[in-house]
Amino acid sequence: MQLTKAWEACKAEKRIEGFSPHTLNAYRLQANLLVRHFKDIKPQSVTTQGIKDYLALSSEGLKPSSLAHRVRFIRSFFRWLYEEGHITTNPAAKITEPKVGKRIPKFLTEREIEHLREGCHTPMEKALFEFMFSTGCRIGEIVSLDKDCINVGNRSAIVRGKGDKEREVYLIADVIFG
Repeated sequence: MQLTKAWEACKAEKRIEGFSPHTLNAYRLQANLLVRHFKDIKPQSVTTQGIKDYLALSSEGLKPSSLAHRVRFIRSFFRWLYEEGHITTNPAAKITEPKVGKRIPKFLTEREIEHLREGCHTPMEKALFEFMFSTGCRIGEIVSLDKDCINVGNRSAIVRGKGDKEREVYLIADVIFG
């Protein structure tokens, strides 16, 4: 089995396990880069040193967070190959992720928030803005929000976020319930 066939088999299993399409797409990109570097060789031919050389070469243009993502993919892929019996030793077992510093979230100033509020012209725009602002929901969470998941009594809603995980958010804006 070559790397490309191994990746297709791995991808099918990850899809069955419930990996999101976004994760699978990101992994597909990493798999393509891996195959481009090593050519379409047998996974058994990949060595720990080969992986380290690949990561060192590719790290020149990457942020630490992007390199960490690449390492996570490689570790996951080779762990799968090992657990499925396609390789006898896991060359990625001792590869570690680079340290990634904590990022401080960016936030809007009061002036920027007021400019956004002033840009809302219809009651619907105002309600959507206040909903996003008061709950911290992502746009995708709001778009997929079912009206049955809104509890007017306690001013809360159940939203489905990343990884299909549900969470409860609380609405504090009077514009919504007026």
